[in-house]
Amino acid sequence: VQLQASGGGLVQPGGSLRLSCAASGSRYSINAMGWYRQAPGKQRELVATITSGGGTNYADSVKGRFTLSRDNARNTVYLQMNSLKPEDTAVYYCNAVSDPLWYWGQGTQVTVSS
Repeated sequence: VQLQASGGGLVQPGGSLRLSCAASGSRYSINAMGWYRQAPGKQRELVATITSGGGTNYADSVKGRFTLSRDNARNTVYLQMNSLKPEDTAVYYCNAVSDPLWYWGQGTQVTVSS
């Protein structure tokens, strides 16, 4: 499975960004997709995931600010990030799960700074 992510960049606090991730090359169903992030000096952490049935899971730190949606026909997920904070600064990694395998995208930088 190949994951192509896009949409990172530099934004001021309070601003918005949308990340996209498209999966291709899967011979089997993709059970879940989502995003993880890793800030400098910290471990990679879950941001949000969505199952093929539409069930979502969000980190407490992003609830109410981030929204994850999925286009199953295109195997694409979209992470709408609003009210961004400096602590959201990290490299964001797209993830796809096709049980029992996990796949990762190349990472896209999100920087929230004035």
